[in-house]
Amino acid sequence: VQLQASGGGLVQAGNSLTLSCAASGQTLTTYHMGWFRQAPGKEREFVAGITWIGHLAYYADSVKGRFTISRDNGKNTVYLQMNSLKPEDTAVYFCAAQSRDGSGTYRYSRANEYEYWGQGTLVTVSS
Repeated sequence: VQLQASGGGLVQAGNSLTLSCAASGQTLTTYHMGWFRQAPGKEREFVAGITWIGHLAYYADSVKGRFTISRDNGKNTVYLQMNSLKPEDTAVYFCAAQSRDGSGTYRYSRANEYEYWGQGTLVTVSS
């Protein structure tokens, strides 16, 4: 599956931005989906994850209450709605896909459990 992230840009603190991750090549219904980010000089970190059917979502503590992950399997697209943005949210944001396995376990925060990654989209939040 190929993933294309988009929607990044420059915004002022307190404003909102919505990222999109469009998939091609396969239907996303066979994948749990996650968003990660990497700030300059820092390691990639988990931001949010959503199960294949969208019934469960998980968030990093740093974004809980401000970010919302959602998916539209009919459009083969995953979204990350980001509200009340802060300068510390500045990073390159990546979407990623993790295959559903027989156990149904979704290891949402582990980057090495995701098999496919998008190219990243830069979000810059000015103070």
